[in-house]
Amino acid sequence: MNSDQIQTLTTTFEGHGQRTEGGVEYWLARDLQILLGYSKWDNFLNVVSKAKTACEVSGRTVADHFADVGKMVDLGSGSQREVVDMMLTRYACYLVAQNGDPKKAEIAFAQTYFAIQTRKAELIEKRLLEAERLAARKKLNTTEKELSQVIFEQTGGNNDFALIRSKGDQALFGRTTQAMKAAWNVLDSRPLADFAPTIILKAKDFAAEITIFNARAHAMTTETAISTEHITNNEAVRKTLLERGIRPESLPPAEDMKKVERRLASEDKKSLKNPDALDS
Repeated sequence: MNSDQIQTLTTTFEGHGQRTEGGVEYWLARDLQILLGYSKWDNFLNVVSKAKTACEVSGRTVADHFADVGKMVDLGSGSQREVVDMMLTRYACYLVAQNGDPKKAEIAFAQTYFAIQTRKAELIEKRLLEAERLAARKKLNTTEKELSQVIFEQTGGNNDFALIRSKGDQALFGRTTQAMKAAWNVLDSRPLADFAPTIILKAKDFAAEITIFNARAHAMTTETAISTEHITNNEAVRKTLLERGIRPESLPPAEDMKKVERRLASEDKKSLKNPDALDS
């Protein structure tokens, strides 16, 4: 397959991609049937059936990737009739291609095309999740600095913040900070939050924000008063998480935040140096 054929097929496949109102990319099965070189719908459905099985085996919900729809087609008489069709996600198209006849040039191309496109989507999703976690970590850091300032201003103590934060951790996790560091294999010199999943970072931030608000609103002037407030707030957040099936102390640690931050910064730097790579 020469470069011209590859370019033509790429343009053709991309030209048939559509998006729902929610922004989900999809291809119609009857369009994909033609793109993959199947002349008969029934033969193509056999391939789709195998793809659905592969989707189910992979642990994904078939209905999320293979959605039955109907569409109107024109008849020779000038009238129309509805025919069965399917909306296929990029992942569904990838599975269809993987279960097609690789001897077909269209199938061979589609296997590579959708594999690359699916991988791109996974990388984008991974980066977005990492960026969200980094933002949550920075937000928690800002909130904890504000809490530290509130504690200093209202109690006059420089060392109370670490103690209050530790009590908050125990209320949230049901374990001490040191116990959680041991469970997550975190060095004593590193903050526990640098290894916390996004949901925990946001939980800690929410509890701390409430503590700041109430400490100011009720003019709390002692470590005991603010500690009690912070413990209560973290206990309330823990209760909510448990009710939603999330047990903070049982969650696995996330990747070291310093490594994530360095990787994202490096990728941004490379993109600025090579902007053409963004289109590849």
